Amino acid sequence: MKLIVQIPCLNEEETLPATVADIPRVIAGIDQVELLIIDDGSNDRTVEIARALGVEHIVRFTQNRGLAAAFAAGLDACLKLGADIIVNTDGDNQYAGADIPKLIAPILAGEADIVIGDRETDTIAHFSPAKKRLQKLGSWVVRQASGTTIPDTTSGFRAYSRDAALRINITTDYSYTLETIIQAGKQHLAVGHVPVGTNPKLRESRLIGSIWSYLRRSATTIVRVYTMYEPLRVFVSAGILLLLGGLALSLRYLYFVTIGEGKGHVQSVIIAAVLFIAGFQVIVIGLMADLIAINRRLSEDILLRVKRLEMTAQNDNDD
Repeated sequence: MKLIVQIPCLNEEETLPATVADIPRVIAGIDQVELLIIDDGSNDRTVEIARALGVEHIVRFTQNRGLAAAFAAGLDACLKLGADIIVNTDGDNQYAGADIPKLIAPILAGEADIVIGDRETDTIAHFSPAKKRLQKLGSWVVRQASGTTIPDTTSGFRAYSRDAALRINITTDYSYTLETIIQAGKQHLAVGHVPVGTNPKLRESRLIGSIWSYLRRSATTIVRVYTMYEPLRVFVSAGILLLLGGLALSLRYLYFVTIGEGKGHVQSVIIAAVLFIAGFQVIVIGLMADLIAINRRLSEDILLRVKRLEMTAQNDNDD
């Protein structure tokens, strides 16, 4: 059983030594523990420090591509290196590496495909009250969209079984945390969570430059990914709302007609007609999007089979 811990990094020369030192190299039930660094276009000595620390594998981008791309590249590299379980952690030593055995335990027991570390954000001293409330709200929204029970959906401390990693396809260019949970829920993967510890903050978050920008981009990701998997529900719901608006204005106009004041409210009929047309068009778009979603699911199945064939061929070559 091979475990690879992947660490996306961007200029982490100061924090990487603490992160690597915190990761256990001997874990019960695991034969090999290896580290993989994804250097996301760093312009400091991150790669040199990683090599000096004994990191076995390094994936290097010549320029910054973002956290989502780094995470996806890490998963791909770990799978090609024969990982049975992949743990993702951050290069700023935010998460307690000593909790990795706890994180992977449900996967080893066959109880989960993905396990996410719950930081129990209410207990984190350096999180402001506003950030704690936003974390709770965001996690609630993702739980509704994904059908999972994850309390800390933005946590980057998570473990994936080999099969789960093969099924994950990152489409966003911002952060993988929300998208992968929604994907996992819609693919009916077993997603669990365990409480994990956090270390004292070593630097400010680079992902959250502005709270409003973070909210906007996160909301966009949630809506886009949910719509990819449930287009009919999204578009039909929107279409019905438009039709109901048109119906309400039509009834309003009929009311004024019955009391002899119809001439002064012709605009209600015009707006109602526009809403009816728009509503029907949105529903038709939903039907077309649903057909596209079916094709996407078939494409994902083909991609999964191709990945498995690639892994099998590579393992045969290694043997």
